[in-house]
Parts: sequence; structure tokens; C-alpha cells
Amino acid sequence: MRLSSKAALLAMAAAFTLSAFTPPALAQTKLKVVLNWKYQGPQGMFFLADDRGYFKAEGIDVQLDQGNGSGGVPALVANGAYDVGFGDLNALIELAAKRPGESPLAVYVMFNQPPFTIAVKADGPIKTAKDLEGKSISGPAGDGALKLFPAFCKTAKIDCSGVKLGNMQPNLREQMLMQGQVDGVFGYVNTIRFSAKLGGIEEKQIRYIKYADYGMDLYSNAIIVQKKLAKEKPEVVKGFLRALNKGMQDAIKDPAASVEAVAKREPLIKIPLERERADATFADEMNHPEIKKLGLGNVDEDRLLRSITTMVDALALPRTPTVAEIWDGSFLPPSSELPKKLF
Repeated sequence: MRLSSKAALLAMAAAFTLSAFTPPALAQTKLKVVLNWKYQGPQGMFFLADDRGYFKAEGIDVQLDQGNGSGGVPALVANGAYDVGFGDLNALIELAAKRPGESPLAVYVMFNQPPFTIAVKADGPIKTAKDLEGKSISGPAGDGALKLFPAFCKTAKIDCSGVKLGNMQPNLREQMLMQGQVDGVFGYVNTIRFSAKLGGIEEKQIRYIKYADYGMDLYSNAIIVQKKLAKEKPEVVKGFLRALNKGMQDAIKDPAASVEAVAKREPLIKIPLERERADATFADEMNHPEIKKLGLGNVDEDRLLRSITTMVDALALPRTPTVAEIWDGSFLPPSSELPKKLF
């Protein structure tokens, strides 16, 4: 049965009206993100935000790649390999001092206490920083503690000219230490602690020479973005942080689900151990007293300025970056939405 001309016209008009008022599919901005390390429990907030659609709701198609050390992340973002990175703020300060036109920008600081350490055998002769003089210490090439070692030497007032530095594969770190192939290894306290535990090494077998114990009050891992992205697509950066912050809130409320989200990407992890690692990271690396006032993600700019000065002085950097070159808090969610308590 044929439609009359009038009926056909009405049908066409209805179809046009429907299409005119049907919203287009939300355009998805692709973001390549490099994490600080291999997939582990403390990264669960990224994966919760992805699994629960928070990035997608912000119009972001996110790719979350494993990293090889926090210290190498700023350079990966600076050279365009990644749009966003989760890496060491101090490595960013060094990069900004040396290559100011290329350095990226920190927009959300997650680790607000310094996790840097040199691990040594507990039954060995190294008990203080002074005892490191003349010894051999190794770590992964991109490790933040390794990159900060010259600054640590100056702050701790020790002579590191005779220290033999080396690189190793991350999976060999704890075993090389325990086998006596090196005197010490660089890393983050909880990275070493739980990797050692995974390898059957008891915690009492390792002693930690912590940078924080020698006056290095530094921020550590932060969300770092390309300055071009921040300038040209500020709403994308804001959307990314809104989504990640929601993932963080969920991880705080349900840490078990957070670790399960990591296990979906890396089925070989041991969930109970990664839960311990996540809990320890929250307690030791993300729980500075300042978050009660500022909220997790934000920084005390006076403290950051002191960190910049410490880095410039200790590493004899060619210039002193301003706080604005390193940090921009304008992309953060409102203070009321930032976590003020982790437990």
C-alpha cells in the first residue's frame, strides 16, 4: 500500500525532526598514558576509573601502559611518546631546569611523601648513609631514587665520588642484593619490600636507607601532561583528572575492588600481596598531613618551591624553574571533591 504524497511528506518531516534533536555520539579524545611501573596494586584507581566508565563519560578513550620507572616518565611525556604520565615530580624539576621549552607540567600530585630509598642487607655493614661511601649500588635505569642519588649525597653530606653505580633489570633487583652482587639497590620502599616478599625474602633481611630520613622532604609521583595538551585542550585535562579522582575515591572506599581491577590486566599478580602493597602505599606515600587541608592531588606551593630549590642546589642545575613551570593546580577538581582522608 502506497503512502499518499502528504503522508510521505509528514514522515520525512518527522524523520528530519528526530535527527535534528538526536545528540551526536560523544567524540572520544584518545590519550596515551604511561604508568610509573609494571601493573601493581597501588595503580588500581586508574583501572577502576576505566572499568567504571569515568574516562568514557568525560569523552576520553584512555590507553594505560606499564612503565619502567617513575624517573623516566617526564621525558616520555616531553618527547611526545605519551600524552600523560604518572611519574616523579623531581625528575620533572630537573628536566625543566635543563630543557625549559620542552618540559611537561604536573597537574595532580598523588605521592606526597618521598618513597626513595637504598635497600641493603640487614646483616651487612651498611647501617647509615655514610656507610655507602665506596660501595656498589644499582637500580633500574629509570628509577627515581637512582636519579636523585646525587641530591641525596649532598643532602646527607656524604662523599659519593667512590660509589660504583650500575643498572639492572627490575626483576633482578632484590635477588642481586641478597646474592651479594651489589651492596645496595635503588627503589621505592614499598616496591622493594613487596617484590622481595614475592621472591621469598623476609622483611627482616632488608634494611632501608631512606632519603626522607636525611632531610629530603620531596613530593614524588604526579600526573604529568604535555604543556601543549594543557594549553590546547584544557577541558580534556580537567576531564581526565575528574575521572581519575573518582577512581581514587572508589579505591579508598573499596581497596579490594581496586586491586581486582589491576588483576584483570595482569592475572599473574598475587592479589593478597598486592592488596598489602596498595595499603602500604596509601599509608606511607600518599598520606602526608597536608591532605587534610589541601586534599589529595593538590600541593603546598611553598613546600614545592623548597623542593625545587633543593633539587637545583643539590644537582647544580643550570637554572631554577618557577613553581608555575612545574605545577598548575587549575585543572584539579574542586577542593571539596579531593580526598581529605585515606583511611
